[in-house]
Amino acid sequence: MARPWRIQYGGAYYHVLSRGNEGRGIFYDDQDRKIFLETLGETSERFGVEIYAFVLMTNHYHLLLQTRHPNLSKAMQWFGVTYTRRFNNRHLRTGHLFQGRFKSILVEDDAYVVELSCYIHRNPLRSGMVKRLIDYNWSSYPVYAYGRSGPEWLKTDLVLGYFSGEEGRKAYREKIQSYAGEEKRLWEDFRHGVILGTSQFLDLIKARYSNDKPHREVPQQRGVVGRANAEAVMEQAAQLIHCTVGRFKEKGRIYGKEKDKRDLLVFFLWGKGAHTNGEIGEMFGITYTAVSHIVKKAKDKMKTDQDFQQDHALLNSQIKV
Repeated sequence: MARPWRIQYGGAYYHVLSRGNEGRGIFYDDQDRKIFLETLGETSERFGVEIYAFVLMTNHYHLLLQTRHPNLSKAMQWFGVTYTRRFNNRHLRTGHLFQGRFKSILVEDDAYVVELSCYIHRNPLRSGMVKRLIDYNWSSYPVYAYGRSGPEWLKTDLVLGYFSGEEGRKAYREKIQSYAGEEKRLWEDFRHGVILGTSQFLDLIKARYSNDKPHREVPQQRGVVGRANAEAVMEQAAQLIHCTVGRFKEKGRIYGKEKDKRDLLVFFLWGKGAHTNGEIGEMFGITYTAVSHIVKKAKDKMKTDQDFQQDHALLNSQIKV
């Protein structure tokens, strides 16, 4: 199967969607939906993805997002694999959960983002799942329209900024209610199956990516930096906190301060989103599962351990990947 053409650059807006394998459900219950949103939040944090809107349907989802870095494929690959693993573990199943690769539509600018947010939020209404959108709990609409609490990672300022004043939420509700007639006009600007925007934007993308071939059978880059560069980065980081990466792999079991430094380096490299847990584990002589455990504990340390926070801030300030 040919890979879809991914146009990736820092600051790009996307409408992302994916369906369950063979049209099957990707959520069995509300706990699955909570796990999905938790995984989405981790993706936002790890890969620098700003999420503006979401809706979870029975057998598919829609997201409206912006990437700070040209890493949409890497971010969504990690998200899909991670949610599938958690879903399978919970329901004692194996195999694919999603139908092929996710679909992404490049969106020209924030004006189109506003229009798409309306389209995405109206999904439960169009499908007949509810008669009133406020009755559907698994979308970002209640946050936009009524100011209800939502995930910390959800960004609403960009869209609501188009509806000025204290009555902004009311204005957004009214736009949603009258939006049915505008949906067709929105998709008149859908071009070549991958871009939503003006003809001028299409020309710009063609000029910028004229050497890229859609559906090329070329593997995605394994990360923002290659293995050799990652090792060089780790050596530089290790010098800053006075340790040696090679020593961790040689010794196997480590304890105390030495373990704390190893865990900090693992967490720092994981946070760059350029390598899988397996690749990180290989560098440090530990397993994929061990990397997952280290990252989980490191997140807790970031909330309570000032020394760990300071050392992590030092690495981020001195090392640019």
